[in-house]
Amino acid sequence: MLLQFEIGQSSPTGPRERNEDFAGVITPVNNQLSINSSLIAVPGGVSGNAGGSEASMMTIRNVSTDYFATPDTWEPATALDKVISAANRWLNSWLISQASSNRDLAGMATTLSLLVLRGQRYYLAHVGDTRIYLLRDGTLKQLTTDHVWDRPDMRDVLKRAVGLDAHLAIDFLKGALQVGDVFALLTDGAWETLGENSIHEGLSKFNDPQMVADYLTKTAIAQQSGGNSTAVIVKIIVLGADSLSERIAGGKHLALPPKLAVGEVLDDFQVEEILQESRASLLYKMRHIDTKQFFVFKTLHPLLSNDIESCNGLLNEKWLGKRVVSRYVAQILPLSIEKRSQLYFVMSWYVGATLQQRLDYGHYFTLAGSAKIGIELMRGIGVLHRLQIIHRDIKPANIHRASDQRLRLQDLGVALNANDINAHTIQNTGTPSFMGPELFEGMQANTQTDIYAAGVTLYHLLTRKYPYGEIEPFQHPKF
Repeated sequence: MLLQFEIGQSSPTGPRERNEDFAGVITPVNNQLSINSSLIAVPGGVSGNAGGSEASMMTIRNVSTDYFATPDTWEPATALDKVISAANRWLNSWLISQASSNRDLAGMATTLSLLVLRGQRYYLAHVGDTRIYLLRDGTLKQLTTDHVWDRPDMRDVLKRAVGLDAHLAIDFLKGALQVGDVFALLTDGAWETLGENSIHEGLSKFNDPQMVADYLTKTAIAQQSGGNSTAVIVKIIVLGADSLSERIAGGKHLALPPKLAVGEVLDDFQVEEILQESRASLLYKMRHIDTKQFFVFKTLHPLLSNDIESCNGLLNEKWLGKRVVSRYVAQILPLSIEKRSQLYFVMSWYVGATLQQRLDYGHYFTLAGSAKIGIELMRGIGVLHRLQIIHRDIKPANIHRASDQRLRLQDLGVALNANDINAHTIQNTGTPSFMGPELFEGMQANTQTDIYAAGVTLYHLLTRKYPYGEIEPFQHPKF
């Protein structure tokens, strides 16, 4: 049984010229609802800044998009921490880059109170002075803490907000749901004006969440609130099942499958061909038993079953891949936990060959053909870089050209999320002959790293050589 709830939302502008609040409600359907359920968020743009509304809008869009791309074996708190922190770093770095050309964006930031409902549980993530209340059995409880300075003259000054600092401390809370629970997500323009007694009265006054939301915001505006007023009301109608996905997210992770032979069946797929076997990973060409469609199936070697770092790396690769929706990258097939008994992910299959395979088959690339590949390759790399993803292993073996002549980047197994707070601690990896000189000096991979590797790739296609000779892993080359 799926979780059922009703939602009402209201966000009038009030006495200000602009509404800097931005409510977001995302409710997936079918299998995705049982995995991630619904995400409800209320960011409030920091008052007095021209970019407040832009900050709140960009934050909720980035967070909601990235959250539903996280691996379904992650705890919601883990997923929320990762995507909110990434959104904060992106906003902070973007502001720094724009500060010199647009001073109106100085101080651009947003508060964020976020509620995830799944199965029989709720999960909160919070930063700033928006608030989340819970009305249960007639008792109203504030679930969040205001991140403001504890001084009478500074109670309107935020200590924490998305975009305010490069590193963000986020509050998390989780709990069990009950039928009849009513959650209220309110910006300061609503809760500060109304007070808890009026909020309690409003939540108890109507059964319809939309009527409650309208009542609270209109009452706040009528009382001459100094800011925007936003309310999102959620009422729990039916609890969901305590599903397999909940138990797995609680820590019972999927195991790696054994090495499969041609003809063997795993879940809804049958092995057609073993595409690649390395020391770490296995790639299979699979046929879906019902639809007869072909897919690429990626998992790890069974010997790595107890290697937590490698298993997390596979999940991270899946997460990064799901974030990229582009013709230049193979698409990840969304599979529910209930339809997947072991740890793997599935990608779209394309008839064709990698550029390395074409070289191995004796194909010679022309100057015009290589120029066309270069243009497409840089567009594909640009798609990744706009999402703060550094591929780190651009080379002919990871560039696929399908029968439709479209180029696609493969293998995000060593890709780096540049917004990851631990990115600077991640060891450089990749194929030595395509690695930039700075990587051999211990510097961190960045966008220039991929561009350099693309240049080496084009050079290799045309000459079958490397610009500085072939480099072995143990070497420290000179350039």
